[in-house]
Amino acid sequence: MRVMALTLLLLIPLLVQARVEIHQFDDAAQEARYKQLIEELRCLVCQNQNLADSNAELAQDMRRITYEMVRRGETNEQIIDYMVSRYGDFVLYRPPLQRSTLMLWVGPFLILGTAVLVLVLFIRRRSTEQSQPLAAEDQKRARQLLDD
Repeated sequence: MRVMALTLLLLIPLLVQARVEIHQFDDAAQEARYKQLIEELRCLVCQNQNLADSNAELAQDMRRITYEMVRRGETNEQIIDYMVSRYGDFVLYRPPLQRSTLMLWVGPFLILGTAVLVLVLFIRRRSTEQSQPLAAEDQKRARQLLDD
């Protein structure tokens, strides 16, 4: 039984298919640019992960393309423009302010403003409401309950 368990434990690393990408750069500046770019670009499959953290096949392809473009000496702007033209603005964590992305930028402020307005109206309405005094019968009954 122990031999079988040991054999299974030794086979686990073979079953895990984690890939390690090894890239060779001409200098440290290229490597730094590559790392910065893959941390700024979003994985379209994982949606809330950047390319550096994602293991999706599309993210691997996007990292490979980014690597090749960095190696060719293209600027960060050229690489980002290529990714946006190919995958759309969603690939960016901070999409540009455009007509199509206006609600992404303005929406949270509209929601916050509406919430503050509703809160202010609620507080004003509540402060203007006057509590009606208790009728004589109710006061007498309350005193009896308190005294007992």
